[in-house]
Amino acid sequence: MDYSFKIWGNEEGLIEGILKEKRWAQKQLYEEYFEVLMPICLRYAGTKEEAEDVLHESFIKIFKNIGKYKPGTSLKGWMSRIVVNTSIDHYRKRVKKKTIELDNVYHLKTKEASALQSLSVEEILNALHQLSYIYRTIFNMFVVEGYPHKEIAQKLNISESTSRSNLVKARKKLKELLLSKDKFYDQ
Repeated sequence: MDYSFKIWGNEEGLIEGILKEKRWAQKQLYEEYFEVLMPICLRYAGTKEEAEDVLHESFIKIFKNIGKYKPGTSLKGWMSRIVVNTSIDHYRKRVKKKTIELDNVYHLKTKEASALQSLSVEEILNALHQLSYIYRTIFNMFVVEGYPHKEIAQKLNISESTSRSNLVKARKKLKELLLSKDKFYDQ
């Protein structure tokens, strides 16, 4: 058997190795991007273990679909999109939709703009994890990932008004949790 590979540090060589199902290439990609992609999973998942499961499932999809990646574009961006979509798929499988349709959505505003500055990343993630799956998913998709409500509604099979109302509820609940740090340690 005669195999030739490009240099390890070269993205094209790494992708070529993954296409040929070489374990060293899969391991290198996994190790290089684990810490970049894990925070995305943590934002969507209810627990660290669930986030790890979603990330592992995402890497399987990445390895299977690496041939669809277009060299010259952002590999990190391409993989991040797969992780977000896998997180959404995980949500769809796991959660029964328990949402309430609201015709009127009221926007919440706070004068405590600097309140987040005093919180650690762990406290914010802990608050996110206390949200229901639907609230957490919609919050992440809209606020963090930048999806419009129309696309959120399509991906989650809900109406746009449900997406909007659940975002308002998620923000309200997060505000309550973040302004009352004592609640973080109750669970």
